[in-house]
Amino acid sequence: MAYWEQAEAAELGEMWSFAQNKGGQRWLWLAIGRKTRAAFAYVFGRRQDKAFRELKALLEPSGISMFYVDDWGSYERNIDAGRHTVGKKHTQAIERKNLMLRTRIKRLCRRTICFSKSVAMRDIVVGLVINILEFGWCFETHFHG
Repeated sequence: MAYWEQAEAAELGEMWSFAQNKGGQRWLWLAIGRKTRAAFAYVFGRRQDKAFRELKALLEPSGISMFYVDDWGSYERNIDAGRHTVGKKHTQAIERKNLMLRTRIKRLCRRTICFSKSVAMRDIVVGLVINILEFGWCFETHFHG
């Protein structure tokens, strides 16, 4: 059983960046464990209910009983009232995680000269870095002498 499958609570958050120009908005939706502060899952998309529902579907197998979120309406519309708590006081860890990601991945910065020209490349690069930072190397290398 994976460590995230035993989680009882998660903090959820979203973070804005862009591809090509600032009109090409792209959102990173992220879920982290309330106790472990480790990432469970992430989804790229628009700031709409559809992207959040994709993240929620990834979290379903974990059986999370409580979500801590900010005041974005998508959470209220898609999580039962008794299963989520709203407030900045409860989302400090996810905000810290977002800050760490913005610091390490320049493509997530709002004011930068480092940006992606395509949505696909932006999602690939950001996803790869998150996989390495949060889950370790996503592949093994074998060297033969």
